[in-house]
Amino acid sequence: MPLVVASPHSGHEYPQEFLALSRLDRPALRRSEDFCVDALLTGAPVVGAHMLHATFPRIYCDANRDSDELDPTMFTESPPADLTSITPRVRAGLGVIPRISASGTPIYRTRLPLREATDRIARFWRPYHNALSALIESQIAAHGVCVLIDCHSMPGAGLRAYDMPDFVLGDAWGSSCAPDITEAAEACLRSYGFRTNRNAPYAGGYVTRHYGRPATGRHALQIEISRALYMDENKLTPNAGFGDIRTVMTALLRALADIATNLARPSGIRAC
Repeated sequence: MPLVVASPHSGHEYPQEFLALSRLDRPALRRSEDFCVDALLTGAPVVGAHMLHATFPRIYCDANRDSDELDPTMFTESPPADLTSITPRVRAGLGVIPRISASGTPIYRTRLPLREATDRIARFWRPYHNALSALIESQIAAHGVCVLIDCHSMPGAGLRAYDMPDFVLGDAWGSSCAPDITEAAEACLRSYGFRTNRNAPYAGGYVTRHYGRPATGRHALQIEISRALYMDENKLTPNAGFGDIRTVMTALLRALADIATNLARPSGIRAC
């Protein structure tokens, strides 16, 4: 199937040298993970999709940021100006090498040498994106189209302004994928009784916006899953709903695989 499923934030292999640099203990660091999202997606190969997930943690190196989103205040030397993009995410402390944890707590005891950032980008960020790009391009070569589903989790509390959705579908306000893809995901999830939002409060991060180019057959949709559906957010353990949500995600990927196949047919390839 011309479907690629990715989980850039579920990695939990913490290098010892990173733990030594951090002022936070492992449980505090793990609260920044998209906990077990990769395990919710084990149905991807079953429906004929390709699956890619990062094993390194996002708090160490964030694959859903551009490689130039570096925070100069974190390092003992200033990054080259032409290789640094000071985005709102960087200002908030959430660049490619995060300065703060998901709870807003500073991560490091001291400033880091710049080589720490360049090494992580070279050893982790770049291989992840090389692999993701290769998967997408292989589907373009084989089918003329590729649908990328980039999966994440969101806090189960604290979204009252958005009426506490169970899932948020981010298509960069309609620019990163064909409307049929977002509509199919929404219809599938609502058929199970879940509440969905589009683009609020998550419209799609770097991966969605970078790879989603519908005019060239490359479609990308970000899916955020409420952690309250499948885990105990305090204990960082799966809850009784985990198996049910994994089943729902397999059904969702099956529906999206069908849409991807339809788009791959000559009459189905179209631009947004």
